[in-house]
Amino acid sequence: MFQTLSRIKKTLSVSTLAVAMGLSAVAAESHAAEHNWRFSNLYSRGTAFGEVYESLAKNIEKNSEGRIKVQVLYSGEGVGTSGLLSAVKSGLVTMGAPFQPMHAGELPAGVVEIGLPGGTDNPDELKSLFHDKDWDKVLTQAYGSQGMTWLEPYIQPPVYVLTKKPINSIEDFKGLKIRAPGAYGKFLRNLGASPVTLSWSEIYTSLATGVIDGSIGSNMIDHRDGNHVEVAQYMYRLPLAGAQVLPIVVNRKAWKKLPDDLKQVVREATETHAADQLRLSRQWEAEAVTEMESKGLKWSPQPSKADKEAWAAAGASLWDEYAAKDKYSKQLIDILKANQ
Repeated sequence: MFQTLSRIKKTLSVSTLAVAMGLSAVAAESHAAEHNWRFSNLYSRGTAFGEVYESLAKNIEKNSEGRIKVQVLYSGEGVGTSGLLSAVKSGLVTMGAPFQPMHAGELPAGVVEIGLPGGTDNPDELKSLFHDKDWDKVLTQAYGSQGMTWLEPYIQPPVYVLTKKPINSIEDFKGLKIRAPGAYGKFLRNLGASPVTLSWSEIYTSLATGVIDGSIGSNMIDHRDGNHVEVAQYMYRLPLAGAQVLPIVVNRKAWKKLPDDLKQVVREATETHAADQLRLSRQWEAEAVTEMESKGLKWSPQPSKADKEAWAAAGASLWDEYAAKDKYSKQLIDILKANQ
């Protein structure tokens, strides 16, 4: 560039050059994003679900024609898992994909939202619960009361427990330290285990060093991507939850700054993201199980009738317990009970 400028005739006035440079700056600014967002999620770079969140960010940028720029932050990049919800509330990050059990004290309704133990694994029933039976309205109010806009939730596969020692009966859970936040932890405590709250990135080391004896993953893919089977090889056959429903949330002040057309772009991008999550997670779950079995994963024996009854009983008491947490949790539980 400097060589080019040097060839410009010396008669070019300084004022003319200044005008030219000013126009260039204006042109560059005209291509800059109108809204610069930071999007924090739960996963490390290179993981399967991390890439799906990256796709969500790219869809927002593409469909907004660059008017919204989204920087994706992965696990440990500025915001810890347990601080993700607070970061969205405060505006430290603009958009987040939280794991609600990590925020049970901040937003109790989120623990009901994700799915209490014993919930359905049918995607159509879950979608109907959210969009036809008013869960979406309740959750919009719950998140809105804390300065966030609640967007299209997405469904992930069942939650299973991986342990270092085999679980041959329900009795074997007694005394085990298991990473299981929120309602999952309460469920396992009802079986005699001691729940521990850790971020996903801490699971492998904690299993390897004996800090914990087992862990839930958000799904099978989590266990695979975390290489957990290297340090814990036993999977219990019964899932804690048949499926999980997780939201995308946006700082409300940032949301209000968007014109209506960009709000629609973001909403549609989260709808596409939800469809991608469901489609890909089904595929990845099967692949993850096969891969982990090739590395030594062993399943527990088929549970007895008594074990199945104890498993169901451990979750049954949680509905009333969570209904008492706050008004939004109660509204969600009341809807659940009305549609049983």
